Amino acid sequence: MKEPIDTLKTLVLNQLPSFQPCIIPLPSSKSESNRALVIDALTEGENHLLNLAEARDTQTMIRLLKENPPVYDVLDAGTTMRFLTAYAAVTNQNKVMTGTARMCERPIGILVDALREIGAEIHYLNREGFPPLAVHGLQEQKSDQVKIRGDVSSQYISALLMIAPRLPHGLKLELEGKVGSRTYIEMTIQLMKSFGVEVIWDGNTISVAPQNYKPTTFSVESDWSGASYWFSLVACADEGELFLEGLKENSLQGDSKIVEIMDRLGVKSEFKAGGVRLTKQAIKGFEAFDFTHCPDIAQTVAVTCAIVGQKTEFTGIESLRIKETDRIFALQQELAKFNADFVETEKDVFTLIPSVNMPNQVRIHTYDDHRMAMAFMPLMTKTRVIIEDPEVVNKSYPSFWKHLELLSPKI
Repeated sequence: MKEPIDTLKTLVLNQLPSFQPCIIPLPSSKSESNRALVIDALTEGENHLLNLAEARDTQTMIRLLKENPPVYDVLDAGTTMRFLTAYAAVTNQNKVMTGTARMCERPIGILVDALREIGAEIHYLNREGFPPLAVHGLQEQKSDQVKIRGDVSSQYISALLMIAPRLPHGLKLELEGKVGSRTYIEMTIQLMKSFGVEVIWDGNTISVAPQNYKPTTFSVESDWSGASYWFSLVACADEGELFLEGLKENSLQGDSKIVEIMDRLGVKSEFKAGGVRLTKQAIKGFEAFDFTHCPDIAQTVAVTCAIVGQKTEFTGIESLRIKETDRIFALQQELAKFNADFVETEKDVFTLIPSVNMPNQVRIHTYDDHRMAMAFMPLMTKTRVIIEDPEVVNKSYPSFWKHLELLSPKI
């Protein structure tokens, strides 16, 4: 099914139109893991955390919290950068926050401004509004109310929420404008409640009183973002059935919206003990979707629509421009390689025009972005695919290509 051309640079996925029923042992959620780790650190490590993610982002978080070096080098982990900046401030530590060249191009000014308003001392070491930066703690809380834009990154809001119980006067966050990735904020609040902290979300204000996290045992759910690629594979295949282990029907993760989306694109989901079974069904049609609260699955859905022939309008994907790469540009470039288009028809509104002529082979550039590599994997159901830099998946799903090897062709 797949053969390495150069194990460091490319991976070939031979065409696989159909496959036998298979069980996929999904990785744990890095979103839940990273939040649980910060809360655990704020509880001084008294919790019992189970099933933490193997993702590089999470392993980086674990290493930095354990070793406590003077420089927090987060590599390319945006969540780790934002969460540990807030953590270092509230625990009154002196830390330099840095990462890869791309990480230092990703904005952090909104979070830093909020932390400064609360009372943290933070200085930029290079460009204003971007890492690297120096955190010099928070010796006195100057304000217990902060206004913050809701439409840039929910990670800023989550970072502030998780440290709020440790602030002497607590914190009230007033969210301004449209709130993006709302489900990730809700996940943070639910996790905080799992560790004994009360949070009140009323209208556009989230309030957290000063209080202590309570030690507990917490098991991380499997990753719905990682699951999305397998949904896509079933949707695109001529025949195929998968059982995805470790998923819950009532999940905290916003990317569980993939169930609803893929139901329109030809995938039936049946929740059973231990996970969910995916089988083929007729395509019902998928004309438009707002990805504001689940932007991480937009790439997966775009590729799926391009392959199965669904012209679809995408909104709520503005945040994709400031991820590991400009994901909108990357999608446009790679979809064009198999004659699909992703066109901005008006500001922040994109129309996916599906492929009408599939080439015999497609080479996918991954732009140092794990989701680009995995989102284009289902193209192998229609043609031979060459994936550049396949190891980029280590950021979130290191076992992805090994799991793909579990599939057996259906002849």
